[in-house]
Amino acid sequence: MIGIHALVWAGGWSEHEARRAIRSSAEAGYDLIEIAAIDPSLFDAPMTARLLSEHGLSVSASLGLDDETDVSSEDTSIVEAGRRRLESAVDLVRDLGGSYLGGVLFGKLGRYTAPVTPRGRANSVESIALLADRAASYGITLGLEFCNRYETNVLNTTAQTLEFIDEVGRSNVVAHLDTYHMNIEERSFRDAVLAASAAGKLGYVHVGESHRGQLGTGSVPWDEFFSALDEVGYDGTVTFESFSSEVVHPTLSSSLAIWRNLWADGMDLAVGAREFLRKRYSAAR
Repeated sequence: MIGIHALVWAGGWSEHEARRAIRSSAEAGYDLIEIAAIDPSLFDAPMTARLLSEHGLSVSASLGLDDETDVSSEDTSIVEAGRRRLESAVDLVRDLGGSYLGGVLFGKLGRYTAPVTPRGRANSVESIALLADRAASYGITLGLEFCNRYETNVLNTTAQTLEFIDEVGRSNVVAHLDTYHMNIEERSFRDAVLAASAAGKLGYVHVGESHRGQLGTGSVPWDEFFSALDEVGYDGTVTFESFSSEVVHPTLSSSLAIWRNLWADGMDLAVGAREFLRKRYSAAR
C-alpha cells in the first residue's frame, strides 16, 4: 500500500481541508492518507470516515508528543497527560476504521538538552505497553518512529528501537523506519532494514528526502533502501512524507524546523513522488 502524508495538502483538518487532502491523495494515485493527529480532539471522525469511504482511501495516523504530554518525562502528571493523548489517538484510528498509529509515541517531538533519564525511559516503555494493550483490543498496530537526534533523545536508530520494542513486550508494536531520519543516524540503510525484518518488526515505512522535498533530489541512497525492502520481501505500507512552509501546521512547523519553502504545488509534488516510487520500488508499481 502506498500512502501520502496529509501535510502535503493541508495544515489543518476542517471539512474543507480534509476533503481537499483526501480527494487529492486519491487523484494523485495513492492508496492511503496518513493524518497528523497531533491533537486527536480536533478531528471530526465521522466526517473524516465519510470522506475516506467516498474516495476509497485507507487511513493511518501519526503524532508526536510535546512538553506537556511527554511520556518520557519524570513528571508523573506530564506522563499521565501523554498517556491520555495517546489513548485518544488510538481511539481516533479506531473510529476512522484504520489499523495503524505511528510516530513519536514514546516522547516529545523536538530538541532536548540532555539524554533521556533511566526513569524517563522506563515511563516511556510502560506507556507504550499500556497503549499497546488498548490498541490490540481494536486490532491496531503501534509503530515507533525513531527520529534524528534533534527531534528526540529516546530512539534515534533501528537498533535502539528494536531493543525498546523488546522491553515493551507486545506483539502489536513495530519499528517505523523513516529515510529522512535514517539518512542522518544510520550507518547502513540495508543493515537497518535487514535488522528490523529479522526481528519481525519491520512494520511501516516513511519515504522522505534528505531535505524534506521531492524524492530523488537529495542524498538518500534510494537504490540501497528499495533493494533492501525487496530483499526482505517487505509488503507493508510505504508513505511519502514531505514538508514545506507552503503548508503550515502550527505545531510541526516549529518542532520539525520547517523554515523554507521547498515546494509550492502539493499536487505536482505528490504526482512526482508517486511516479518516483513506481519506477524505483517494485511493490509500488
